[in-house]
Amino acid sequence: MRLILVRHGETASNVKMALDSLPPGPPLTDAGVAQAAALAEDLSREPLAAVYASTAVRAQQTAAPVAAAQGLDVEVVDGVQEIYCGDLEGRHDREAYGIFVETVKRWAEGDLDVPLPGGESGRQVLDRYLAAVDKISARHRDGETVVLVSHGASLRMAALALAADVGPELAEAGLLPNTGRVVLERVGDGWRCTSWTGVDVRGA
Repeated sequence: MRLILVRHGETASNVKMALDSLPPGPPLTDAGVAQAAALAEDLSREPLAAVYASTAVRAQQTAAPVAAAQGLDVEVVDGVQEIYCGDLEGRHDREAYGIFVETVKRWAEGDLDVPLPGGESGRQVLDRYLAAVDKISARHRDGETVVLVSHGASLRMAALALAADVGPELAEAGLLPNTGRVVLERVGDGWRCTSWTGVDVRGA
């Protein structure tokens, strides 16, 4: 099974770099709609078994054209939403962004029990996200490819936890653009990363 993790398209919060984590959240901008259409076109050459999205509007709007191009419905799943920012929610100042980035960096390096102020810890994020991936994985057999449209920070944390060949350096340096993708392949009881935002990382 191949799991294509996709960050949603652009929103107004992305444009002003606001920390915006609570579903349902803002819709896509016009640019985000165009990004979703381009994603659907790019993935149309690859047969998909299912298309999943988080509970956020932006994720579902990004997933919709991908699913439609394949004759599928978008299946909404809980647990893969963005990291809950707590007291930082809605802020777009340098201090708030710095706290967020530094906390997620500590998680990537293994210090999972540190919470964002009033928000989630890394362990809470992974517990819910990995449980959702397990449920999706259980529904699909080897040889199938599925798409999961999610969110940049939680997606990177999940990829780091799932794939043994994704280290903190890649998870931190490989910031995902809107509609950027991380491709994971199930190997035995685990996963390996085969592509990070279009870069083949096999054997890296």
